[in-house]
Amino acid sequence: MRIDIISAVPALMSSFLEYSIVQRARTKGIMQIHTHDLHNYSTRKFRQIDDAPYGGGSGMVLSIEPIDRCITALQTERNYDEVIFMSPDGIPLTQNICHRLALHQNIIILCGHYKGVDERVRTELCTMEISIGDYVLSGGELPAAVLADAITRLQPGVLGDVQSALSDSFQDGLLSAPVYTRPAVYRGWAVPEILRSGHEAQIDAWRHEQALNRTNTRRPDLLSDHGDV
Repeated sequence: MRIDIISAVPALMSSFLEYSIVQRARTKGIMQIHTHDLHNYSTRKFRQIDDAPYGGGSGMVLSIEPIDRCITALQTERNYDEVIFMSPDGIPLTQNICHRLALHQNIIILCGHYKGVDERVRTELCTMEISIGDYVLSGGELPAAVLADAITRLQPGVLGDVQSALSDSFQDGLLSAPVYTRPAVYRGWAVPEILRSGHEAQIDAWRHEQALNRTNTRRPDLLSDHGDV
């Protein structure tokens, strides 16, 4: 799978791309993730990519021309399944969306910056908008990294243990059950006996019950569409 990330500050993506699971996926050739500096597609003096908003108001707005030039250049090289704009007012990112996007071959992720982007970018060039939460960041680079990471770890062969991804929170609509590791007792705090029993079926039942309880306590909104409720 290939992800192209368009950014006004692509250097912000460096550490994300060069470490951990994402770096491993790129080294294995499972994922191609490329960043593109929006300034390289500007035709204006000093490679300017923003301008004052029509009608007045504070802040600067990313111009449509360099964004269109970058997207067009990429689309002449390959077909893209989605052109995604990371936006506070996009649809909330969920695990189901990550699963759907992980099945694609090529996607573009556009990072916003400054006050926002020319609205024509959103209506004419992008196919979907995604938000990672109800708050505002300085730019779309961190949200783009979140989305790319969530998609990457779902690719076959990225994680050493495929069951690790399948048991993550939200995979079955529930939060994950508690997990423990050695030592069995630390400062008098003991691991639940059931997890040390070796009874696989009972352990699975315990984990499911714990996942339901935790979801009911912390995120009851997730249970509305779950069959156990």
